[in-house]
Amino acid sequence: GQITIISDGLERYSRFLLTGFPFTKLDKKLKIAIDCSNGAASKIGHMVFGKSLFDTIFIYDSPDGKNINDHCGSQHTQELQGLVLQEKADIGLAFDGDADRLIAIDDKGNEITGDTALAICAKFAKEKERLKSNIVVSTIMSNIGLTKALDNLGIKHIKAGVGDRKVLSEMKQSNAVIGGEDSGHMIFLEYHTTGDGLLSALRLIEVMLATQQSLSSLASIVTVYPQVLMNVEVDASRPDFMKIKSIADTIKMIEKKLSDKGRVLIRYSGTQPLLRVMVEGPDQDLVEKYCGVICDSIKAGI
Repeated sequence: GQITIISDGLERYSRFLLTGFPFTKLDKKLKIAIDCSNGAASKIGHMVFGKSLFDTIFIYDSPDGKNINDHCGSQHTQELQGLVLQEKADIGLAFDGDADRLIAIDDKGNEITGDTALAICAKFAKEKERLKSNIVVSTIMSNIGLTKALDNLGIKHIKAGVGDRKVLSEMKQSNAVIGGEDSGHMIFLEYHTTGDGLLSALRLIEVMLATQQSLSSLASIVTVYPQVLMNVEVDASRPDFMKIKSIADTIKMIEKKLSDKGRVLIRYSGTQPLLRVMVEGPDQDLVEKYCGVICDSIKAGI
């Protein structure tokens, strides 16, 4: 094989990202606060969002090889949330270290995670007749609020296994063009075959500009249900817990109580000797209680 050095890679990437962005001039600049997580977005972020279209404030954009993701970025959004409120920004963008993930902050300082961003972008795409097959793909871990929002919009919701590779595979199978995970990995298949935080940010900003709506207003189409996740240590044999009557009866009892207002999801970890128990419902205290009841049942039964 031959090694080729591409000296203008960043410029090419920047052009690629902005080629699909339909706005070249705005009456009023959009104010954006960006947390680059001292990672991959630190330089390219300035090239893409430091343009004349935006009034941009950057934080954590000085990587030293050690400070990547260090109490910053998409998993630590508290500082960015405060900055958005302090500077009265229209949107905050928090990338992770390799910039394939995006968590947005709305104008009221609230986190906008992947599920809500998917619903916003899917609604806009449908209105513009760009939502191929009228399908959105997410994972089994997606919030029930996303399912209900898509149902209200008349959009089919397919849930793949956990991981962006499984999401992409399901997207290709179902001919979908929008998919992703609540963690902020989003795939816009018309533009890219993988999660790209900067591309996701531009798609979200496009919706804001085209609709002339604030991000908090756009996000109101999704009611995020409280979700509690607990882990139970198990041995390596991984027994079929649904064949253990006491556990199965407990799970069925909780599911009956939640009815269509919540759900229970239990799965083995792919990397650790853990059983992951997730309960989702309309009330935080209630789902914490139900999750604890199921975990106690598993500990006693396995």
